[in-house]
Amino acid sequence: MAKRYRPVNRDQPYLLPPSMREWLPEDHPVWLVICAVEDHLDTSVFHAGRKTGGAGTAGYDPDMLVAVLVWAYAHQVTSSRRIEQLCQTDVAFRVICGGNVPDHVTIARFRGQFPDAAGVFFAQVLALCVALGMGKLGVVALDGMKIAASASKAANRTEEALAKLAAETVARHGETDAAEDGLFGVGRRGDEVPEGAWSPRRRAGRIAAALASVQAERAAARAAGEDNAAAWRERQRSGKPPGRAPAASAVALAEEKVARARAAQQARIRQWEARAAAAAAAGRKLPGRRPADPDGFVRVRQAQAKLGKTQTRAAAAAEKQEKNKARAEPVRNITDPDARLMPVRGGGFIEGYNTQNVTSEDGLIIATELTQDTTDTGWFEPMLRAAEAAAAFITARRLAAAQPGPARYGQAPGSGGAPSTIGLFLADAGYLSEHNLTIDGPDRLIATGKTRDLEKAARDGGGPAGAPWASPAIAAMAARLQTSDGIAAYRQRGHIAETPHGQIKHNMRFRQLSVRGKPKAAAEWTFTTAVHNLFKAITTRHLTTTTLAALTSPP
Repeated sequence: MAKRYRPVNRDQPYLLPPSMREWLPEDHPVWLVICAVEDHLDTSVFHAGRKTGGAGTAGYDPDMLVAVLVWAYAHQVTSSRRIEQLCQTDVAFRVICGGNVPDHVTIARFRGQFPDAAGVFFAQVLALCVALGMGKLGVVALDGMKIAASASKAANRTEEALAKLAAETVARHGETDAAEDGLFGVGRRGDEVPEGAWSPRRRAGRIAAALASVQAERAAARAAGEDNAAAWRERQRSGKPPGRAPAASAVALAEEKVARARAAQQARIRQWEARAAAAAAAGRKLPGRRPADPDGFVRVRQAQAKLGKTQTRAAAAAEKQEKNKARAEPVRNITDPDARLMPVRGGGFIEGYNTQNVTSEDGLIIATELTQDTTDTGWFEPMLRAAEAAAAFITARRLAAAQPGPARYGQAPGSGGAPSTIGLFLADAGYLSEHNLTIDGPDRLIATGKTRDLEKAARDGGGPAGAPWASPAIAAMAARLQTSDGIAAYRQRGHIAETPHGQIKHNMRFRQLSVRGKPKAAAEWTFTTAVHNLFKAITTRHLTTTTLAALTSPP
């Protein structure tokens, strides 16, 4: 099988030397990756940044660089320097390069295009897998996975520490500028650090970004607390079940009750005095006694007593919050300000991100997102919509392949008969909420507790695990999960959702991102999931030399 690559100094394709073609068998995964990338994936988004004219040599072939990175990420290598070394010493990497070895700077710069290209590449790989007959949507599962950032927990700082660092940095820069002006002259350049290299200025930028982020979070939390308090008071005034009152709202409401009781009693006193004056003018005495002063009125005293208790509870809550302030205070990382402290299973925290992934019945990740949220609940609806969009994409591909006429891209053995819409959507208890259970979309099972507890309750004949809760939707879901059909359906979640995570973390050894900042980190994660999908097709024998030969070029 002759593979075509464009070397740095040629415009025409060339054939690999015969000796190199004999290094690996024809059905080796290396050839499958090369053929898939070059002949069956649209890599024009990578080609857009290639240097094709001007002074110097032409840029490296983007197809070759994509194939190198795909093979590297699939085999536990993310360091650009290590990739350069393997391109010189490893047979598989040398075959992919075709004797045209890129240096680590080229690899790193090419990987810098990921934010613009990773989503397109993910869709292209998914389309190829669909064309090969994959993408079963009868049962899909959503799950989150924590992934470490390229940053240390030790680089976290509180708002106070960040403000202090920022002030020290500004002062230090002022001193440095004054010293450089005295040494080189005002307006003249010295021996400066090249643009893009590490410098104290870049660190200062990260400190400023971290400080702005934590201040924005604090302001958002304060605004959310005020909105929550206002909403609670509105529900209380309208007669709806208000739920537990926020401390500030409870005090304000108790003060309003005292003021209303005082005002009502004062109004009664004024009415009595007016009637008494009218009776005296008519020459008679008004019967009865004058109403008690507001401070002596029983309802005012009761309202004041309730206000005192509410203030005591609020003070105790504030004291407790103050004691826990150091532990609860938000922090930001000065190495990667977008990363967050993420709780992990077994206790402890990592500095990283939370990935959300929807996996098909046959192990393809059909939708993915890298988030900063430590919890999963709020991402159920966005990922459900992303999964529906992916299902529509898969359906469109299958319908195009099913049209009569000449052979089209996507007509491969085994591509027919697969479900084209989501039949059942599975998620664990981390996504449980009444909103997630009741929004529009496909049928779903969301656990209301640990699977072993639900199954034990079903065997023992106990009531639904969600019955004591106020939400009818949660109680109904708990009851459904204790039926034999519900148990059998939900048992598929672990295999479908957890297997890709195990493949990526333990087989591909991708446990930490190699870039910083959420846009770049999200692009690297998306590329990693695309690599997982491509090698899923290879390991399940959907992607072979025979099936690739049956496909035409992509439309």
